[in-house]
Amino acid sequence: MTSQEIKSLTNQYVMNTYGRFDVVIDHGKGARLYSPEGKEYIDFTSGIGVCDLGYGNELWAQAAFTQAKKAGHTSNLFYTEPCARLAEKLCKRTGMSNVFFANGGGEANEGMIKLARKYSFDKYGKGRATIIPLKNSFHGRTMATLTATGQDQFHNYFFPFVEGFKFAEANSLDSLKAVAGDDTCAVMMELVQGEGGVLPLDKNYVQAVAKLCAEKDWLLLVDEVQTGVGRTGSLFTFQQYGILPDVCSFAKGIAGGLPMSGIMANEKCRNVLAPGTHATTFGANPVCGAAGLVVQDVLSDEFLAQVREKGEYLRAQIETLCLPCFGKTRGLGLMIGIEMAEGYRNGEIANKLVEAGLLVLTAGPGMRLLPPLVITKEEMDAGIAIMKKTLG
Repeated sequence: MTSQEIKSLTNQYVMNTYGRFDVVIDHGKGARLYSPEGKEYIDFTSGIGVCDLGYGNELWAQAAFTQAKKAGHTSNLFYTEPCARLAEKLCKRTGMSNVFFANGGGEANEGMIKLARKYSFDKYGKGRATIIPLKNSFHGRTMATLTATGQDQFHNYFFPFVEGFKFAEANSLDSLKAVAGDDTCAVMMELVQGEGGVLPLDKNYVQAVAKLCAEKDWLLLVDEVQTGVGRTGSLFTFQQYGILPDVCSFAKGIAGGLPMSGIMANEKCRNVLAPGTHATTFGANPVCGAAGLVVQDVLSDEFLAQVREKGEYLRAQIETLCLPCFGKTRGLGLMIGIEMAEGYRNGEIANKLVEAGLLVLTAGPGMRLLPPLVITKEEMDAGIAIMKKTLG
């Protein structure tokens, strides 16, 4: 089909829930994507942080294909090998104790919320179920995770929302203490607020929150849906902050492009979700698990060090351009935010770059870059050249 035919069919039969760019993707290789007519795009988005191994990765594709021929799906009432091995790798590399596999980031965070409330109910009974997320956060689009999202723009249309959330200012321990009470059971945070504008939290603040949670027996819930699986230059960002959460969610790049997510619990919380208390039909899908094992094999310590180096290089090159529309950059690894200069709108700039062949994202008032973790210097330089030509 042509690009126009695909767009027409989509507009006719797919719900119009996305503000799409005028781009149709047919195939890709590395960090490059192509339309059906062959137009090339340098991809600084990786499917919003999902395709960490880029496109056309032979090992990843072969692993999924081989498992699909064996068994594409089985019930979680039975055992399969791929996700058992993937859970082992995740736990051994992070210090966490066990894993629940799900399908998407919102579902993972929903499970994390349920675990926290059940932990508190089991130990303290009713009346201790309030979770404190941070203002400017984003945790998903289910009813509970929308409520937990600390941005007013998302708190509309779908009333009534779920009870039991109070919001604290990011990087303010005093704000957290002010909203907490006897009904508090957990604190929930992104270590880098992605949708809010790529805003890394202060390390001393995060460690102080972790200490306070331990003292109060509140669970520390870390949302690594976007920051996890190598995105920031460590397997999980909490490892850079020197903490071990009680529960951590993950999604995005865990299976390199296939739908997979989950939560990891520490030893204190490993037995909270007992049989019958939580489930999902497609979680622990063996094809996704097989693909996830390839992702883990690629994300060695040496590879993650290269992710940090690539992020530093890309940020430095963007700032060296001194473009009139861009301010400072920020972020960790290959999760990069760019401030907009006064008078410029991020949506307009993003559209110009996309039209010129560079795929980018917006976040909050700024720009957001989430390139495939395998992106090469040549591909980064090609993207920088498009920025310079289009915005200079």
